[in-house]
Amino acid sequence: MKKAFLLISIIFSGLLQSFSATISIRSQPVILTQLKVSFTHADTVTSVKHTVVQSIIKPHKSPAFKVLAIAEAGGNHVLYSQAAKIWLNKLAADSNFTIDNIPNADKIDDDFLKQYQLFIQLDYPPYAWNEKAVLAFEKYITEGRGGWIGFHHATLLGEFDGFPMWQWFSGFMGGIKFLNYIPGFAEATVHIEDKSHPVLKGVPSSFIIKKDEWYTYNKSPRPNVHVIANVDESSYLPPSDIKMGDHPVIWSNPKFAARNVYIFMGHSPDLFDNSNYTTIFRNAIFWASRKK
Repeated sequence: MKKAFLLISIIFSGLLQSFSATISIRSQPVILTQLKVSFTHADTVTSVKHTVVQSIIKPHKSPAFKVLAIAEAGGNHVLYSQAAKIWLNKLAADSNFTIDNIPNADKIDDDFLKQYQLFIQLDYPPYAWNEKAVLAFEKYITEGRGGWIGFHHATLLGEFDGFPMWQWFSGFMGGIKFLNYIPGFAEATVHIEDKSHPVLKGVPSSFIIKKDEWYTYNKSPRPNVHVIANVDESSYLPPSDIKMGDHPVIWSNPKFAARNVYIFMGHSPDLFDNSNYTTIFRNAIFWASRKK
């Protein structure tokens, strides 16, 4: 057996020397994928063989872009945010981009945002941001320094927890103010209005969202934004009297330099089991991360 272990050590030593030489010659970062060594023995080793299952070396790619995601660490939407982070991390690994997560806006300033090509507002409200963060975010959007995707809680616009309404953000969202919501949740049908928009690529003309709160506002944002999809309030199950008539749920504001899209649906973690929802989310990432 001692001879067998010696033989295996010699073989591995030779393989590692070969790898080192290859890395030195290529003069670039590489990663080793998978090496499989198998042997059979009775009282002594009768055969030793090695098989390279995948290519021995593979060039390391730099990330295509960087994403910043902000989400509250607690509250009513934490389960959605947790599911979103799992889904986003897998997508980032599969699609060669990186994502950093922050629980509040305290770190945000001009220098911090320079790192990122996309800002995702995962159920994070537009209030209680410090002045430095407010100014940096406004500049990021108005100057098109990066793209933006907002979900659900991002339109909780009004006076909350002693904070005044962020007037600029209200204008960004079409001049709206939060009014009401369906506290018991409802299933509803979403209808696509702009089938040609890249965010809706591969999505049918209508689809069902099984559970959400369906925020209402003091008015429709339609006159001030580009509406991409709306919810059919007559499809609510159970029925609800909390309605606003014209009810956009996905829209973009082309008046700003940054590519941007707001997607209302974003309360339940079950949304990540809905292929239409994840398609919209994925499309939005790759669309908004590119400059106009």
